[in-house]
Amino acid sequence: MDNQKTIYADYQATTPVDPQVLAKMAPCWSELFGNPHSSDHVVGWRANTAVQRAASSVAALIGADADEVIFTSGATEANNLALFGLARRAPVGRRRILVSAIEHKCVLGAARALSEREGFTVEVIPVDGDGGVDFDVLEERLDESVLLLSVMAVNNEVGTIQDIPRIAKLLTPHGILFHCDAAQAPCAMDVSDLATHADLISLSGHKMYGPQGIGALYLRRDLKESLEPLIYGGGQQEGLRSGTVPMPLCVGMAAAVEIVAGDEAEEERKRVARQRDTFVRLLQDGEFSININGIVGERRHPGNASICFNGFQAEDILGVLQPRLAASTGAACASGIPEPSHVLRALGLTTAKSDASIRFSFGRFTSCEDIESAASLVREALAILSLETTSRPR
Repeated sequence: MDNQKTIYADYQATTPVDPQVLAKMAPCWSELFGNPHSSDHVVGWRANTAVQRAASSVAALIGADADEVIFTSGATEANNLALFGLARRAPVGRRRILVSAIEHKCVLGAARALSEREGFTVEVIPVDGDGGVDFDVLEERLDESVLLLSVMAVNNEVGTIQDIPRIAKLLTPHGILFHCDAAQAPCAMDVSDLATHADLISLSGHKMYGPQGIGALYLRRDLKESLEPLIYGGGQQEGLRSGTVPMPLCVGMAAAVEIVAGDEAEEERKRVARQRDTFVRLLQDGEFSININGIVGERRHPGNASICFNGFQAEDILGVLQPRLAASTGAACASGIPEPSHVLRALGLTTAKSDASIRFSFGRFTSCEDIESAASLVREALAILSLETTSRPR
């Protein structure tokens, strides 16, 4: 069993590091090993140059400038820095924060903490059955008392791609800041003009074939005085995020960015979408009833297939699939305690349908053979579970 190949279908949880990224990082562990903040010698200068180049690449991805990029440990830290940082320097009279109902738990958790501990009013904006923000409700909630709206560009469970330009246009007349968690976006859509719409943008290296442990927050240049740091120390990164910047990880994230924003990126997204659609079709042609959770079409992450297996338990299916196929329920919090998915509930799914749902996500290194094998394995798992159910004594 240990020699069996595991087909990876959990790209939205983390992506494998691209070999080209590893190659770019390799010299950072030996030849280019300096502390980028050592300003008195050439070894530090070289490391700092590498970090600055990395910042330029990350900024270019979203249409920003290098000095607007703050490197963090990942998107979770970036999201927390955005919400807590802005809230703690909020102008008088702006004590309301809006978040969509399907934000990542780190955004919802940060907003909840600001409500419970620091007296902000947090309001949740509902979504429709496809996962799109309810614009009627959003417009009703907007006025000059709102500090911030946080809406993720691409949902991590059902893959919904939000209409970011439309959201931004609604906020401008009220002077409301727009934070966008874009961790899933680079592999799903063209983000080259994202900084023209959002004031703060969170990114993650390991969601786009870079290393884990590195992310970034884009902060519009004129907002730097409006952000309270979470981490104090040596004053690195203009005092906005103290601590030694992990130069090798920055280089790796930049290398990943350059690939995901390269000439072949659009074709890769189309190829992955075709593979995803083939996987769904193979399951739909089987004998068991399934439903697709969320939107269908171009407004969905090309690699995302959130599927409800009617009459089954997702955890049972995944258990049978091990160790041959890796996918996820998307319904467990960071502590590992199972609970119904807040995203699927927000889309209107019952607890039973939520518990029957699995997120499959495909990406750069998924082959057509993987797709066919994965679908076959799922069908076999359903058949096994169905047989077990019918053969149980009553």
